[in-house]
Amino acid sequence: MALQERLRHQVLLADDFGPLRTVAGVDVGFEEGGAVARAAVVVLDFDSLVPVAHALARRPVTFPYVPGLLSFREAPAILEALAHLPAPPDLLICDGQGIAHPRRFGIACHLGLLSGLPAIGCAKSLLVGFHAPVPDARGARAPLLHQREQVGWVLRTRPGVKPVYISPGHRVSLASSADLALRLVTRYRLPEPIRYAHNLASHGVLRG
Repeated sequence: MALQERLRHQVLLADDFGPLRTVAGVDVGFEEGGAVARAAVVVLDFDSLVPVAHALARRPVTFPYVPGLLSFREAPAILEALAHLPAPPDLLICDGQGIAHPRRFGIACHLGLLSGLPAIGCAKSLLVGFHAPVPDARGARAPLLHQREQVGWVLRTRPGVKPVYISPGHRVSLASSADLALRLVTRYRLPEPIRYAHNLASHGVLRG
């Protein structure tokens, strides 16, 4: 927690990226009863959302599951998988939180800071904060508020499904984070890079 408090001040919450040609989704599955983390990174062409590269890395798990400290459990394997890519992506989207976190330093912040890459968090569930109801229409959103500040967006990616929780991780502004995430959604609730990464991390197959 002390490390998160210290590193949070290095996070850049401004758009600091060039043309987005590629985007990588990252996710982690577990093997051997949770003893081994299997991290998947799948790189997609930003315009077509077609996979162009992927990498897997396996590492022993050395940190327990503690809400709010997910990056200490998963980031080592993810960083190793990122290092196996032929070229770094222009943007990361992570299955987890960015600044929508008790200490404003979720896994998207940690990965963004350690890798130097622009990063966004896209979580399936709420960790902190509250929000107004979100209309049931694609692209509808409501500010996610915590301790009297906006820390993200509650974004409806398609009608009739639960929203997702978007927050910037590093080198991406709050204003841009939801628009970028929505750009990566097609027919499903989750952005395509995360769906590909989840299938590779959890099921060992590269499929959308």
